[in-house]
Amino acid sequence: MEEDIIINKVASSGLISFDLEELYHQGERVIYDLKDNLFMGMILKEKDFREFLKNHDWSQYEGKNVAVICSEDAVIPTWAYMLLTLKLQDFANCIVFGDLKALENKLFYEALAKINPEEYRGAKVVIKGCSKVPVPTSAYIEITRLFKPYVQSLMFGEPCSTVPLYKKAMVR
Repeated sequence: MEEDIIINKVASSGLISFDLEELYHQGERVIYDLKDNLFMGMILKEKDFREFLKNHDWSQYEGKNVAVICSEDAVIPTWAYMLLTLKLQDFANCIVFGDLKALENKLFYEALAKINPEEYRGAKVVIKGCSKVPVPTSAYIEITRLFKPYVQSLMFGEPCSTVPLYKKAMVR
């Protein structure tokens, strides 16, 4: 009786699975809203703001990822954002101007900037599609842009079920 041998065709295909989820920064995400520093909810007084910056406990932002916004319709001078950043920078992992979506985009962009696409030269790469954490569309765009000049082929999904995206043309 002949034994049925199960062959894992995915494993033997030479596909490299790239999981963007692995680039997810585990640090807490918080919003710093400058509305809390406004006088009467309308204006930012430089003297009061500088006093706040001097006395506030900035250590509460240790290792956190901070999105800086002003949810009130107020004119905030650019220098106020700069002063705030100077205080946060000693503690926070990442600081952005914008909402939590902008923060997530920045965290993934920084992680992707550390990848050496040369390591994937000539490879058949599958960008994993499912994840347990939110991966912004911008990360998929950036990894596609990074990999295209190097990979033999680029796919999206899971190794057992992929959507072909790109295949390098054969040189004759």
